Amino acid sequence: MIYDYVIVGGGSAGATLAARLSEDSTKTVCLVEAGGEGKSILHRAPAATIAMLPGRPKIGNWAFQTVPQQGLNGRKGYQPRGKSLGGSSAINAMLYIRGHQKDYDEWSELGCDGWSWNDVKPYFLKSENNERGASELHGDKGPLHVSEQQSPRQISQDFIKAAGECQLRVTDDFNGEEQEGVGLYQVTQFHGSKNGERCSAAAAYLQPNIKRSNLTVVTRAHVLKVELEGKKATGVTYRKDKGTETVKAAREVILSGGTFNSPQLMMLSGIGPAEHLKLNGVEVKHDLPGVGENLQDHLDMILAWKSKEKDLFGLDLGAGFRLFKHILQWRKDGTGMIATPFAETGAFLKTDPGLERPDIQLHFVIGVVDDHARKLHWGNGFSVHACVLRPESRGRVGLKTSNPMAAPLIDPNYLSDSRDLDRLLEGTKLIRRIVESPTFAPYCEKEMFIDGPISDEAMKAHIRNRADTIYHPVGTCKMGTDEMSVVDPQLKVHGIENLRVVDASIIPKLIGGNTNAPTIMIAEKAADMIKEGNAA
Repeated sequence: MIYDYVIVGGGSAGATLAARLSEDSTKTVCLVEAGGEGKSILHRAPAATIAMLPGRPKIGNWAFQTVPQQGLNGRKGYQPRGKSLGGSSAINAMLYIRGHQKDYDEWSELGCDGWSWNDVKPYFLKSENNERGASELHGDKGPLHVSEQQSPRQISQDFIKAAGECQLRVTDDFNGEEQEGVGLYQVTQFHGSKNGERCSAAAAYLQPNIKRSNLTVVTRAHVLKVELEGKKATGVTYRKDKGTETVKAAREVILSGGTFNSPQLMMLSGIGPAEHLKLNGVEVKHDLPGVGENLQDHLDMILAWKSKEKDLFGLDLGAGFRLFKHILQWRKDGTGMIATPFAETGAFLKTDPGLERPDIQLHFVIGVVDDHARKLHWGNGFSVHACVLRPESRGRVGLKTSNPMAAPLIDPNYLSDSRDLDRLLEGTKLIRRIVESPTFAPYCEKEMFIDGPISDEAMKAHIRNRADTIYHPVGTCKMGTDEMSVVDPQLKVHGIENLRVVDASIIPKLIGGNTNAPTIMIAEKAADMIKEGNAA
């Protein structure tokens, strides 16, 4: 089959892009996704992410591992990534965060013309259907539903009150004029007829339009390589069931596999660092040294406490009965514990008042999180996460083998720059200030994993023993014009015709916040650039 556009990956970017490109009925679009349709109850019920995130078993989740991390005392990190239509937006905490406005101005300063805040803001607004209505900084007509939380816990509200007692700024909008502050997160959750359901990118963009005659969606199909004729992309070959099939692209092949899968597929297709390809037995079609480099991620440190508070996710004698009641409530009206994003409250804070932008983000979670919920503890409790928003450490993605069914090599190189460890230490101090405040201290029965007072050096050692990702990898197909960039500001791959990358891998420098909304924005902007290119 021949289509105008072949898109690889139906995640946050791919689902958005397929929907927007297929708006033109004269163009045909084929979307190829390795996972399933992403429409099950596990994808629709927000709290069901607890069943998918741990990757045991692998439900809608690639469940990747990193190589041993020297900065984490030789531990392997865990990297869950969504594997279905909707991608990671189908298994994430649904937090709607854009990052700081100056993050995008910095992209522009790095040589990414057309990606300043003023350039990208219209695409955030275009995508957004905010429950609060339209304003200078919010849209209300886009496909992506952005909602207030249905039923935030009182403990989450008291975390905000406690932060105020610590003279920390309180905010009601992390995507307003000023990001700094502590408050409740808004979430990508339906309001209206599907009240309380997760609004993944697939649910927002793709599923309402999937019956378009010019849109073909192929699921459970693993792309093996991009087909090349010289320096021109002509299609992709994928494996489905036990056979293989090649689909041709008359106009463009667009990679939207994400920060790990997009560079891996490029390298499997012979596009990437020549020596690395040769070492893995891949024929070099185009030497592009930046492919897989520039990996950045938010390393996350969790402090946790046991609590006598019952309105939390936990394991005790009454947990099953309470869960059953919550399920009935959610099925009735979309409210209650099943609608929770788990990380109900958050903060963007400065470790130094003189900083231009917050450099630490906090997530307050209504349960004990240990090893990505892969280790469970009896009783009730809560967790507070801290991550460094603009890490200095850089890693890479590569090939372990030329087998396209194998996982990529992932090396975030966490804490290779000591400044990241210093900032993360300050983040733990901010957490302690808040939980020790008069309002919040009564919730704390006993701190977990730490016994008594702890010195800075001991906390740094604790960070190396326990920290891991909070799921925001970017940068491995970096946008720019320097010799290590992979795509230009139009997201076209340097040196290869008819090949574009549209996903979080093109981000040149990690933004200060969660990455799902920016990924959708990238796809919205890319769709317009592609349409404008056709009209030229």
